[in-house]
Amino acid sequence: MNSKGILTSGPGSGQDAVELAISKSIPKLRFLADLYDPDELTVQMRRYERIEAGFFKRFPERSAESPLFFSTPGRTELCGNHTDHNGGMVLAAAVNLDMVAAALPRPDSLVRIHSEGFGSFELDLCKLFPRPEEKASSQALVRGMAEGLSKLPGKESTPPERISSGEGSDKGSMAVRGFDACIDSRVPPGSGLSSSAAFEVLIGSIFAVFAGIEVSPARLAVIGREAENRHFGKPSGLMDQTACALGSLALIDFADPRQAVINLLSFDPGEFGYNLAIVGTGDSHADLTEDYASIPGEMKAVAALLGKQRLCGISRSQLLSRAAEIRASCGDRAFLRAWHFTGETLRPLALAKALESKDIGAYLKVVRASGDSSYKYLQNIYPSSATFMDTKRSVADRGSGEVSEKSAGFGGAAKQDTGQSLAIALALTEDFLGETGACRIHGGGFAGTIQAYIPAHRKEEYQALMERHFGIHSLYWIKIRRYGAVCIEHPLRSSR
Repeated sequence: MNSKGILTSGPGSGQDAVELAISKSIPKLRFLADLYDPDELTVQMRRYERIEAGFFKRFPERSAESPLFFSTPGRTELCGNHTDHNGGMVLAAAVNLDMVAAALPRPDSLVRIHSEGFGSFELDLCKLFPRPEEKASSQALVRGMAEGLSKLPGKESTPPERISSGEGSDKGSMAVRGFDACIDSRVPPGSGLSSSAAFEVLIGSIFAVFAGIEVSPARLAVIGREAENRHFGKPSGLMDQTACALGSLALIDFADPRQAVINLLSFDPGEFGYNLAIVGTGDSHADLTEDYASIPGEMKAVAALLGKQRLCGISRSQLLSRAAEIRASCGDRAFLRAWHFTGETLRPLALAKALESKDIGAYLKVVRASGDSSYKYLQNIYPSSATFMDTKRSVADRGSGEVSEKSAGFGGAAKQDTGQSLAIALALTEDFLGETGACRIHGGGFAGTIQAYIPAHRKEEYQALMERHFGIHSLYWIKIRRYGAVCIEHPLRSSR
């Protein structure tokens, strides 16, 4: 790895170099074959045809035009659980489940979007400031992306491998324009694969291409985070948007609060005989804002006691030297969460080094350590908020064994009485794997999904086990996607 955001397969390793450079603008592709694996090309071609047909059905007055297509992937966090918001390091990857839009620009400031996953709506961009009535809505994210892009200076000066915090970006002005779009998402909501970040980056890509704004995917990620914080009203870090925007496997260091440093890696678990699975356990992320907010809050409380704004740069020896004071002032859980951070922030780099040497055994050992730390120290397996504990199956549901639509989550599994589905999924997976593979909590935690590395020859057996306990379609097999946000120029033109 080097500081310029380009990674070969390993410095001095003697292996064939695989150079992954960070793009300075939204990549434009000509063919679906550049984006999807050969075995899914036919399915994707039909999907794009359906999206285009849906676009013309929704906007029949534009049937004589050829829309552009945009694709943004979901993301999976491989390591660095809850470290980004305190200046830590993460390892995150784009996945082959994506969000696709067919879109055409408009001559005015109106945005019209038809989407099964995010609803159909329109909004006028004549005013870009946050609107209270749009909080926690797709409209808020669209307006936020438009505002962020409109504040960009005429030309970016931040190198693409460094994500600036955006301070001072309100100088100058870029004009955004409205568009019509039809969106199809294969990033399941509630799966921990960051459907909201994928949506933000997708919308930003459309705005940028149609307005002729040369913006790097890294900058789009920052704008997405700001849209989510400022317009949508959700405090979040920068990892999700960065992984969705850049693609590949990204080692991201958030130590400098002004700009994160990115290095891209190449990794395919299949080359080592493993398949990567995401398992939805059925519990909902609804009403868990308190639980999520408690993690960065408690970590920063410990940092403040030690004279810092964030835990970045604080060692375990420093925590030990002030342990009694931290426990008395911040609480035992805050101490344990800080303890998690000081170990977890070192693991992404350890994983990168294991990949450089192609040591899958060392890699999986670090993954297990990450999961163990999240379980014991970060404590984001069980939700603690009372609101979550109240949202469980009705007595009638429990008595009949049937899963109501209200009680079902990602994958259709029933919400459990005590909110411990994640722990059950981890227990079953650890027992299944024995001394092979690895599993860990996936994403923010408290509800939702786990991540597992499953030996390829046991793939069907594991899927049957998970679906038996958590329902059909509770498991997704994912691959790491090379590209992040892209524009695909008329891939269906020859078929029309």
